Amino acid sequence: MTLVLVVDDAAPLAEQYAYDLRRMGGYEVLTAPDGAKALELVASAPVDCMILDLEMPGMDGFEVLRALERKGIPVPVIVYTGTGNYDRCVRAMRLGAYGFIDKAEPMERVAHEIESALERRRLRGELSSLRRQLGRETSLVGGSAAMTRLRETIARVAPIPSPVLVIGESGTGKELVARDLHRFGPNPSGAFVALNCAALPETLVESELFGHERGAFTGAVGTRKGAFEAAEKGTLLLDEIGELPLAMQAKLLRVLEERQLTRLGGTRPVSVDARIVAATNRELEQEVAAGRFRQDLFFRLNVHLVRVPPLRERLSDVPALADQFLTGICTRFGIRKKKIAPDALDLLMACEWRRNNVRELRNIVERMIIATDQEVITAAEVPPEIRGAGAIPGASSANRSFQDLKAEAERRIVLSALERNDWHITRTADELGLSDHASLLKIMRRHGIRRPQPGVS
Repeated sequence: MTLVLVVDDAAPLAEQYAYDLRRMGGYEVLTAPDGAKALELVASAPVDCMILDLEMPGMDGFEVLRALERKGIPVPVIVYTGTGNYDRCVRAMRLGAYGFIDKAEPMERVAHEIESALERRRLRGELSSLRRQLGRETSLVGGSAAMTRLRETIARVAPIPSPVLVIGESGTGKELVARDLHRFGPNPSGAFVALNCAALPETLVESELFGHERGAFTGAVGTRKGAFEAAEKGTLLLDEIGELPLAMQAKLLRVLEERQLTRLGGTRPVSVDARIVAATNRELEQEVAAGRFRQDLFFRLNVHLVRVPPLRERLSDVPALADQFLTGICTRFGIRKKKIAPDALDLLMACEWRRNNVRELRNIVERMIIATDQEVITAAEVPPEIRGAGAIPGASSANRSFQDLKAEAERRIVLSALERNDWHITRTADELGLSDHASLLKIMRRHGIRRPQPGVS
């Protein structure tokens, strides 16, 4: 049962909160009359969430938040106030509080905030677990709803050793997804081997996949392990699997089913144990219907499906992607990191990016860096084909819900306004017509929007 701690020096109010939370939410509830008692209870009981009054004599709510941070106690805190002074609540959130409520708000809202805080703690725990396996953050950039769902799918599928089929347009980052499936998978210390099936001459496909023995063909001067053996106890990415010749598809299917292979020119079967991730930008079901891809192989690979969204479905991620590319490219060129002006970012976020998605954006950012000696890249440096490639109305809305489209549009509007106001919260809130900066902060939290960290020059 969820244990909630209500901290308030007004005992009748604390007891009323406790009664309502027990009755409506089914929570187990403790109360504390001051900050010192609250810290004592948190240290001795498995408190899941704290509701904290900011205005208390002696140790007030701010001191409690600071003490929790010092002691490394990760209990989520919801602060509440009866004074209507929301600036103090915002200050409390900067000290680590999850959210804030007014003491006069209905208990349904309080219960909702508690559940949101508990869910956030759960997600943080999952993320910490994944990061312990990974050793660093995922290489997938973006906080849009589409990318959040993609990360959730990866986290759910990665621990399962079954084959995964990753589908997505060219340049969307399918290999990055495959690498995260490996890093978060059951054997992250194993090898990750990527084989581009489209780049292999048909005469070399079998040797590259399964290896060869000495003398198997002209030039085979020694025994060589193929990609399957190289990926033993790790992950094998078969990129552009749709380009694999039909004859080789049959041999691949047999290896997947028997978990054994025979090297080209060999007679002895070799056992293999590698997690298979296949990636393609083709519609394999259409390829099956056209007779270009084996149906049995498709079913064998399509145990778990991961769809990588095109950039046009997550245009609000363009600023974060562009910033990452700016940092990497400027570092590689040995120059001070540049900044993209808000009007230039607006143009980038208005483009459909249909030709090569994230890869195309990266190339455009490099062109813009080279196009100017100034530290700020303006709209004048945006290539003409991008300036004239405004988003086509409705083009990116297929198979997307109204809520998805609304959330993405809202995220783009807020990001654009923040960039125009140099991330000044109050000025941005005024421009957007919001009642106060706290309203903007809540919207930013909902969309996972954070100010990008300054790059190292």
